[in-house]
Amino acid sequence: MPSPRETILTALADLLRTVPHVPVLRGEVLPERIPPSGLMILRDGNPGAPGVTLSPLMYHYQHRAELEVIVQAGEERDARFDRLIGRIGAAVSADRSLRGLCDWVEAEAPEPVDLAVEGSATIKAAIIPIILHYAAGDPLS
Repeated sequence: MPSPRETILTALADLLRTVPHVPVLRGEVLPERIPPSGLMILRDGNPGAPGVTLSPLMYHYQHRAELEVIVQAGEERDARFDRLIGRIGAAVSADRSLRGLCDWVEAEAPEPVDLAVEGSATIKAAIIPIILHYAAGDPLS
């Protein structure tokens, strides 16, 4: 049986897959080709140091997952990037508890960068921190 952390990260990846026409990878290496619609890569990130409550013993996390968003679409690149960020925000806002698995899910603002690619169109990319608030009965679960 998967841990609460793994269950939540899987549910987040599934939620991100509801964004139409944009593939979502989990923990993968950036592929050589970026689809015209863009690409998202979810990284597990860092659960951080938990807050602890006793009786019953619970570990409360503010887990910082990272979503890499990449667009390489020539002239419309900036507009596609902006639309993709908006659709990610709408997906997260539509299910702030990941079907009841989390106490709260929130995305932070991206910091876009333009990356030059030799012999190809420039890539626009950003990392979007996604904070997952949840509790677990054991720090290893």
